[in-house]
This record gives sequence, structure tokens and C-alpha cells, in this order.
Amino acid sequence: MKKLADKVAIVTGASKGIGAGIAKSLAAEGAAVIVNYASAKEGAEKVVADIVAAGGKAVAVQADVSKAADVDRLYAETKAAFGEVDVLVNNAGVYEFGAIEAITEEHFHRQFNTNVLGLLLVTQGAVKSFGDRGGSIINISSTVTRITPPETAVYTATKGAVDSITQVLSKELGPKKIRINAINPGMVETEGTHTAGFIGSDFQKQLEQQVPLGRIGLPEDIAPIAVFLASDDSGWLTGEILIASGGHR
Repeated sequence: MKKLADKVAIVTGASKGIGAGIAKSLAAEGAAVIVNYASAKEGAEKVVADIVAAGGKAVAVQADVSKAADVDRLYAETKAAFGEVDVLVNNAGVYEFGAIEAITEEHFHRQFNTNVLGLLLVTQGAVKSFGDRGGSIINISSTVTRITPPETAVYTATKGAVDSITQVLSKELGPKKIRINAINPGMVETEGTHTAGFIGSDFQKQLEQQVPLGRIGLPEDIAPIAVFLASDDSGWLTGEILIASGGHR
């Protein structure tokens, strides 16, 4: 029997990259998946088509996670499509680097609104949807909280908040049978890292020299960890921060 048979999962920011990989892997293990996106409708529909072609169940739902009304609609549409939620993957996130001199209010709020406020709003919705059954929440954080690269003050701060929220809520939500854990990937090859110019750059080469396993990650390196955290196999884990970086710290 598949590990997530009869489960319903929401993956935020699932139109590409790590989110898309996680959505496909959850579906492959039997979950009915809501592929959330903010603006990349075509990408989200492609992920849904891939899942359905492989025999799975998925629906794309647009919602800006930083807006409470959108989050309410996300859960309403999820319930209409598949019922109440069992698994939430808080993957939606944005990043923008800049030296301290370049930080603006817009730079700050854009990242904190999505990466922190959005995560909290969607988690609120999950707690309501889980009900007495409990469930599993998986937050996608980053190894920037350990390696603290220069010119990432705001982005690293958002992910530090995610790590702290994960551990706080593990204690707060444990009595409700809700587990919450974080995955902190290192650099992963995605559409985003290609667009940012990281792939094939000197930065990538320098980084890989510091990674014990000698390469950057791929979405398929992260997705199985999410499946594990979503399933009963990790039933005794909560409040954990799993560093998925090929050993880079």
C-alpha cells in the first residue's frame, strides 16, 4: 500500500522547482495534491498534468499565501476538490539578495510577507482543516540559517524565523496530534537558480568545493524527505530541522 494513500496534501509554491518535485512525489505515494501557485498558472497546470498522467490526483489552485482571503479560498477549494487536509508543505518563498546599504522597506516586506506571514497564514488554515485527526506540516527553510552568506540579511532572517516557528509550533500543536518539521536544503538546481544566474557560475563551483558530496542538490533529492515527513514513517518526529545539503554547513 502506498505511504500516503487516502491523504490530501497542499503544497504551496508548487508550480516549479522543489515544490513541483514534492507535489509529484506525494502524489506518487497516493496523496491527492493541491498544487498551489501565485502567478505561474502554466507551470502549475503542467505539474498537475504530469501527476494525472502518472495515475495520480491533483488540482491547481491559485492563491497568494500572504493574503488571508486567498488562503481562505485555497482551503475552500481544497475541501471542494478532495476534502479536509492531512499534509501541508509550506514551500512558497521568494528571495532577493542585497547588501545592507541596498535594503528597502519593499525588499524587506516582499520577503517577510511571503516567507513568514504566508507560512503562518497557511498553517492557521491547516490547523483548522486537520481537526481532531491531526496532520503533518513540512516547512521548507534553507541552509542559509547555518552558513549565513553575506548580502542575505533579510532572506536569512526570514528562514531563521521559519526554523524558530517550526520549533515553537511543534510544542504548541503537538497536543493536537499535529507534527511540524522543517527541511533546510542547500543550493538546489531549479528554474529559480537558473534565472538568478547561479547555475554554471563561479559561485556554484566555489560552493561545490565546500559540499562534502561534491555537488549541488536537485529537487529529487529533497522530495523523498518530504514524503518521509508526511508519512507515518516519521510519526515520532516533530520540531526537527533536517539539513539537506550534501553535508554543507
